[in-house]
Amino acid sequence: MKETLVKRLTVAAAAGMFLVLIQGTLVTNTGSADGCGNSWPLCHGEFIPQYTVATAIEYSHRLVVSLESALIIAASIGVLWLWRRRLEFRIFVPFMLFFLFLQAGLGAASVMWPQSDEVRALHFGVSLIAFASTLLTAVLAYEQNGRDKLRDRRVPGWLAWTVWGLAAYTYIVVYLGAYTRHTDASLACTDWPLCNGSVFPGFSGPVGIVFTHRIAAFVLVLGMAALLWYTVHMREQRPDLFWGSVIALVLVVAQSIGGAAVVWSRMDVFATLSHGSIVSLFFGTLAYLCIHVLPRPESARLAAPAPERGERLRPATSPAGSTGD
Repeated sequence: MKETLVKRLTVAAAAGMFLVLIQGTLVTNTGSADGCGNSWPLCHGEFIPQYTVATAIEYSHRLVVSLESALIIAASIGVLWLWRRRLEFRIFVPFMLFFLFLQAGLGAASVMWPQSDEVRALHFGVSLIAFASTLLTAVLAYEQNGRDKLRDRRVPGWLAWTVWGLAAYTYIVVYLGAYTRHTDASLACTDWPLCNGSVFPGFSGPVGIVFTHRIAAFVLVLGMAALLWYTVHMREQRPDLFWGSVIALVLVVAQSIGGAAVVWSRMDVFATLSHGSIVSLFFGTLAYLCIHVLPRPESARLAAPAPERGERLRPATSPAGSTGD
């Protein structure tokens, strides 16, 4: 009963953090960040303000963040109470708490003091890490001693580095996207996939910002396709990595289409919300892959040993011509 309650709390916390991300995207793309003036945590100095659309959007975002904070604190207490011996939980929980409050602090700072576009673009990236750590906590709560045992079938070291590298690169691409939005450069290229009818519009000014983001996103799609091409050869032994790669590739392609929709619709609010939603799910999937290319801690393997413990994964056909590190 206790485990079931804590597991449900982690799922609620992950869902809540996803909602916080979407609301943050809505605040940015509707220009509602000033909906409560420069007052925080109150709105225009009032607990229950006079509502305009911008005020309602910004204030509801703050209320959801408050509820989500309570959810994450409750989930953190429960997780550490039941599974504090598990190394991953001792890492995920501090990440959840730190990035939750860092996100809230950045939001408050952006309201009370003027900030540069570079700093404001960091806000979405911080929220992504908060969401990913909350999602991983929920997934591990349900997977431990189940599907999580697949991690005992080790993968080549270069594959682990590749997955982590793709996650870090994704963070850069996301930052470029957030920077594009905060500099109001999103429609500097009025068409897609060309930019103002040009294949190479250059890298200067707002057009250069958008063009750089598009190139970076295209490289990311190629990277995810290459990852799937490799993991398809290990789908029997490591279905977690194979299906995770399938989902990640589908999401990153959908993200690219969503970016095109933002341009074609001229920043329609539903297009921008779907763009932010998909990238959040994509980053969460990559975070899952990052954990699953790492072996389980020795304490977890000893507590519930799997038959394949210590076995080195050797796919029958290796596209790289090697199965070693």
